Amino acid sequence: MKLLSQLRTSSFQLALLYMVVFATSVFLLLAFIYWRTAGFMTAQTDETIEAEIAGLAEQYRSRGVNGLITIIRERVARDPNAKSIYLLTTDDFLKLAGNIETWPEGSRSSDSGWINFTLNPSVGWQGPERLARARIFEVQGGLRLLVGRDVDDLTNLKRVIETAINWGMGITLALALLGGFLMSRSTTRRIEVINNTSRRIMNGHLSLRIPTRGTDDDFDQLAENLNQMLDRIVYLMEGIRHVSDSIAHDLRTPLTRLRNQLENTLITVDNDEAREHVGQAVAEADQLLATFNALLRIARLETRGNSADMKVVALDELVSDACELYEALSEDKDQSFSQELEQNVRIEGDRDLLFQMISNLIDNAIKYTPEHGAIKVVVRRDGGGAVFEVQDSGIGIPDDEKDQVFQRFYRVGKSRSLPGNGLGLSLVSAVAEIHQGQILLSDTHPGEDMPGLTVTVRMPAYTAVKKRIKATQSESGGSTEEGRSSAEPGTA
Repeated sequence: MKLLSQLRTSSFQLALLYMVVFATSVFLLLAFIYWRTAGFMTAQTDETIEAEIAGLAEQYRSRGVNGLITIIRERVARDPNAKSIYLLTTDDFLKLAGNIETWPEGSRSSDSGWINFTLNPSVGWQGPERLARARIFEVQGGLRLLVGRDVDDLTNLKRVIETAINWGMGITLALALLGGFLMSRSTTRRIEVINNTSRRIMNGHLSLRIPTRGTDDDFDQLAENLNQMLDRIVYLMEGIRHVSDSIAHDLRTPLTRLRNQLENTLITVDNDEAREHVGQAVAEADQLLATFNALLRIARLETRGNSADMKVVALDELVSDACELYEALSEDKDQSFSQELEQNVRIEGDRDLLFQMISNLIDNAIKYTPEHGAIKVVVRRDGGGAVFEVQDSGIGIPDDEKDQVFQRFYRVGKSRSLPGNGLGLSLVSAVAEIHQGQILLSDTHPGEDMPGLTVTVRMPAYTAVKKRIKATQSESGGSTEEGRSSAEPGTA
């Protein structure tokens, strides 16, 4: 489960990384397009200005200063508000020709080079305010010449491109966020399906398998691999279970015969020492038979599933009967045995199986609680559930072993010296699963040398509403199973 959680986090981080890489790539691409486009248009403007300068230089070489002034005046006269900008002055900035009156502010200190300025009344421009780019250089004889172009349209075009790029970047980022969210959501859903199915399998539903979409993607391959692994595990578990059940079934009959023969021998033997040995052999045979019988009962319960004889059972009355049976055994160990049974707590179940589960838990509490200890049995209603609880002040179960005690033949280290076969809680787990119950193990007195153990079994409570639902379904031919509570079975 931790691995799946890490996988879900990693998928979100991967989707976020893809989104960042995609957005960065688009940004760099748009920035490169803008840089190349703006650079190309600026270069074209500069080449146009250079061409005009070359033409004016040719006129100057062929016709002199007067010819230069004449050609500038002719160009300005043809179109005073043309795209081309001219200004020819003396070395003390006295205008000789041009369509602006004075040098742009800050350009007089530049002997030669490119400048950007605004065409406005401050330079003697008569038209609307516009942007311009020009080059300044000296003509032989101390004259100064400014040749430029109106670049207002170029600047506006750049702004349009910048706006388009900004909008494009915003839309791209939004699409990247949306795509990343959808990809992460899809991935998270697939992982959540695997996670939920795995959790239910861990809770005992070994017949479940992780669904696939038929897309044959990585998640489908992962699901198929996990399903094949589960099939193999179930196959091996069934093999082991079948072997143990077969051994228990095949050996029970010869063991019963052996036990009967030993008992007959015990009756006929006169020697006290021999009688003691035979008596011990009979006790050992009884213990083996009890173990085999428990194995077979568990096997029958596990194969029986929910086909048990379900009837309405008063849980408080059933627990009271079990307490009456075991209270004398508790008194022999001078233990405090108390009951707290809420009335009219009913469940739907198999009375015999429930009595066996209750008896096993009470018997364990008495067995593993020392003399002068305390045992308390509780029945109560909790919301829509019925709770049966056994508390003791015994040796308890370490936290790292609480998940293992329901396995067959597993015994806590502290209890190995006591009689038992390690099958009692396995039987309890099987009965609880049939009744859609959950089992919780906790310490009665945490932090103490004898923490004790509290076993809590929570099962769906039976109500009159469920009875009416079942009656309606029976009349309509529907399944009566839908009227039952669907609490998740637990195996603790």
